[in-house]
Amino acid sequence: MVYILIDQSKNGTIKKTKELTMTKNEIMASAKEHDVRYIRLCFTDIHGILKNVEIPVSKLESALNNETMFDGSSIDGFSRIQEADMVLYPDLNSWVIQTWEKTPSGKAASLFCDVYLPNGEPFGGDPRFVLKKQLEKMKEMGFQKFNIGVEPEFFLFERNDKGLPTLTPQDQGGYFDLAPTDLAENARRDIVFELQKIGFEIEASHHEVAPGQHEINFEFDNAIEACDRLQLFKWVVKNVARRHNLYATFMPKPIANINGSGMHTNCSLSDHNGNAFADDKGLLGLSDTARYWIAGILNHAKGFTAITNPLINSYKRLIPGFEAPTYIAYSDANRSALVRIPASKGNATRTEIRSVDSSANPYLAMAVILASGLDGIKHQMNGVKPVSINLYELTDQEQKDLGIESLPSSLDEAVQELEKDTVIQEALGSHVYEKLLTSHKQAWLEYSRQVSQWEIDRYLNMY
Repeated sequence: MVYILIDQSKNGTIKKTKELTMTKNEIMASAKEHDVRYIRLCFTDIHGILKNVEIPVSKLESALNNETMFDGSSIDGFSRIQEADMVLYPDLNSWVIQTWEKTPSGKAASLFCDVYLPNGEPFGGDPRFVLKKQLEKMKEMGFQKFNIGVEPEFFLFERNDKGLPTLTPQDQGGYFDLAPTDLAENARRDIVFELQKIGFEIEASHHEVAPGQHEINFEFDNAIEACDRLQLFKWVVKNVARRHNLYATFMPKPIANINGSGMHTNCSLSDHNGNAFADDKGLLGLSDTARYWIAGILNHAKGFTAITNPLINSYKRLIPGFEAPTYIAYSDANRSALVRIPASKGNATRTEIRSVDSSANPYLAMAVILASGLDGIKHQMNGVKPVSINLYELTDQEQKDLGIESLPSSLDEAVQELEKDTVIQEALGSHVYEKLLTSHKQAWLEYSRQVSQWEIDRYLNMY
């Protein structure tokens, strides 16, 4: 899907100009038609941070011919200084005119890019490439599409008089609250409007459970497009929030003792017959393929958690009592389970993986989820039964008797599990795996050396 500038009528309604696969000439024409002066060539580093090289429109044709180079040694986790040169290959299907950005003159536009080496080979450390490799394996197994729908949650915090973010939520609202309790209605509407202008199909937006916490849902898409959209979504949210003198963060748990921000990930596979997960005669409306998939997800959950929950802070969210899953199980309506089967059936049949948080690199997260599910299908893993009880209420003995394991409780534990899981390691590729392992271990070491205020308050006067 391509996102192009949306025309707005005088009464404020939105009309899409076009939605198609573009050629180089069409992009050049679109840039001229909409007075585009600046081009952002975007890519994502291994930590999920969106980066860009900006070029003037005079260099657009050169960029479309894959001639834009940059210094990869300056990007954390990319390359060594003696292997610095890298090349950006724009994805023509990602052309977006940035309606939300004010520029000195004309407009800015962006293209999401794949990262290549000067010899024409894909760079193994490019998260987009990591996902594409898994998609190729998926196709070799007879599937056509990996459909993704994510539900990213975020907080809106007030800024101080210097414009810096505070930890003061914009409001004290709760789930589905209305104004004036929900003070972010206008900010969310502004975000939705900007997303619609660049082609997003918005399904709903609402205040979430915690004070200052919000969620905006948009339509499913193919895996690569869905990840591109998520990166674009975060970009728009942060910029529109700034417009309202607010700071938007996708940090999983910025405030203790309230709900953290997850990114529930809905996914399904399609083959030549349609949704491969659907079978109205199967348990919970699931096909054998879906049950194998779920078994694969549960089997590799410990191994992929370091990717889907990549921060030390991620594990402050994955604790009982705050609606985040901690137990490796699946269910239909039971939201305490890691994998939930939503009520929609038929072509809408899907699995919802509830542990993923909003800080995850979307390309890597989807790659390891896909690898896990495909491994389950390949080996026809089965025998996992759904659970209907509230897992948060289980005693340790009851959990043991049911054979239900827990997700890692810290980044350190998650890294140890990653080191045991060769399927996840292979999915990441040696470059990304080694770089992330080093980064995670260093972060844990630095964290372990810190003395928190909680420790001071707890122990200083006691001992």
